[in-house]
Amino acid sequence: MIPTIRIQDIADILIMTFLLYQLYSWFRGTRAIQVLIGLGIVTLIYFATRFLDLYMTSWVLQELGTVLIILIIVVFQTEIRQALYRFSLLRHILDSRQETQHGQFQDIAETLFRMAANKTGALIVFQGNESLHDLLTNGIVLDCEISPQMLESIFYDGAPFHDGAALINNGRIEKAACHLPLSVSPDVPQHLGTRHRAALGLSERSDAVVVTISEERGEVSLVTGGTLRRMSTPSELILALDELLKSELEAPRITLRQRFFSNLFPKVALLLGVCVFWGLITTRQGQITTVTAPVRLHGVPDSIVLLHTLPEDVTVQLKAMSSLAPPPSKLDLTAEVDASGVSEGTTAIRVNHADIVVPSGMIITSVSPSSIRVSAEKKLRKNVPIKAAIKGRLPLGQASLRITCEPASVDIEGPASQVSHISSVTTEDIDATQLIRGKEYLKNLRVPEKQVSVLRDTPIVITLSARDRRPRR
Repeated sequence: MIPTIRIQDIADILIMTFLLYQLYSWFRGTRAIQVLIGLGIVTLIYFATRFLDLYMTSWVLQELGTVLIILIIVVFQTEIRQALYRFSLLRHILDSRQETQHGQFQDIAETLFRMAANKTGALIVFQGNESLHDLLTNGIVLDCEISPQMLESIFYDGAPFHDGAALINNGRIEKAACHLPLSVSPDVPQHLGTRHRAALGLSERSDAVVVTISEERGEVSLVTGGTLRRMSTPSELILALDELLKSELEAPRITLRQRFFSNLFPKVALLLGVCVFWGLITTRQGQITTVTAPVRLHGVPDSIVLLHTLPEDVTVQLKAMSSLAPPPSKLDLTAEVDASGVSEGTTAIRVNHADIVVPSGMIITSVSPSSIRVSAEKKLRKNVPIKAAIKGRLPLGQASLRITCEPASVDIEGPASQVSHISSVTTEDIDATQLIRGKEYLKNLRVPEKQVSVLRDTPIVITLSARDRRPRR
């Protein structure tokens, strides 16, 4: 059966394609993208095995899926955190970072090229819109102004901060001696050292701009978005920094047409992949399942006691919209019906589709019967005496003694028609021949009627004692 394509299905495909393309854009050039591609292939294989009824292979892949998800979260927690930060729509509002002071670029560029001429290695990170808190480690907080003397002293050969990176944020040197994540891309040239690999690794995971100086070649390079460019003059570096770090308000506007047709190949590939995936998960669309769901009433008024509910369960007919829907044997549905409108007598209550929560990928087509009848009475509370249920007779010599209960009475609650004719409640049976004077015995109370409740949780204390002898007048 060919599934019917709804407007919701088209929106579903487009939204998923957009999300996958965002993941591709964020993780492109990192080791995470290779894992994501591998997971996509494994997922397609899993649905193909289910479609072909390869039970053992599909079961193994399903069991491994849970373990793989946990491993991915542990291994790629930094990349996932960065992706969630990029996806946040409020990050620009909540980010209190001020605009970079572009007038300092000239001093920085001239100082860096002077250091390059002296073969002094350096690694400087300019923070963009994204936080680098989770990517930089072992940094020493400086929070000082940018000056040629400070930069030269930080990266002076033999200085404590020489081998780390300096972080520039809000127009100040925030930290020094920071360690950056190294790039794992196989495309990095072999002649590049640790500084350049660290610069590439950070730029692959964030929007930071990194400037690095090679000690061996005395070259100044600018790294952004996983791409390394060699800078020939201070003026070229100044223009590049000004272009990359200027505020979003000054950034050139990209038309909708340019956004749509840029990187067209990965967009089309992801769209086709999502369409195939959607086709696989909708192979069971239209399958009808019938399940029995018990009725549970909630919101009953405190002054009312429910007597009967007819029927006690309803028949729910479900329609599967995808292969992700669970089989009928694993469905456990309950009809949670609002009974706040119940009054004395018999009340008809409609069972709505919203009263039954169904799994994702299934919709309710009908509920039978569509209403239930609830019988209820007014609730009555009453205090009645407690009587001990004695079996047999007291031994000779103890016949004059009496059996007492503590407490002597108890509250009961239930339907008025049942509570009104109850004059007392009794304890569990007590063998009179085993009673000893002065000894205490614990016995529970018997429920007088099915709908009546005894408002006491602890047992009754029963004792055998002498009768009160009052003088006659």
